[in-house]
Amino acid sequence: MTRPFSLAFSHVGIFVTNLDRMVDFYTRFLGFVVSDRGSTSGGGGIVFMTRDPAEHHQLVMASGRPADTPFNVVNQMSFRVDSLKTLKEMHTALKNEPVTDVVPISHGNALSVYFRDPEGNRVELLIDTPWYVPQPHRVPLDLSKSEDEIWSWAEQRARATPGFKPRAEWQADITHKLAR
Repeated sequence: MTRPFSLAFSHVGIFVTNLDRMVDFYTRFLGFVVSDRGSTSGGGGIVFMTRDPAEHHQLVMASGRPADTPFNVVNQMSFRVDSLKTLKEMHTALKNEPVTDVVPISHGNALSVYFRDPEGNRVELLIDTPWYVPQPHRVPLDLSKSEDEIWSWAEQRARATPGFKPRAEWQADITHKLAR
């Protein structure tokens, strides 16, 4: 295969047990809108959702996931939010939602809130930081502090991590790797 070529992530689709409950959560809490709804060839329901008018769908949910499935094959779905303020607000709002395992984490390169949606899928809400640290990197994050305190703490933790570098330097390294 010849490089470089353009490749951009488009969307993800998951099977769900209770389609209406899941669509309600993702539209009401995460702000997706339904762009289309229909039936699958097997007779189940399928819903297409987006948060971007340039994308017909970014998330697809289809009925058919058995309720007794012992293992969730989706590791996580991650969504960027626009600011630390929004991340803090969403973290607080999750307390009133049918979710579990709400955990704020610093990855050094991102500040995140993880939770399990109404069917146990792991979801990450995140903002990027201007730093890079080698992954995996998980440090518990206290979102009750002020934004200034959080940014100061996050930068100190990132800089103290072996392998730290500014995000721009990491991006230049990746750009070089991709050009090979």
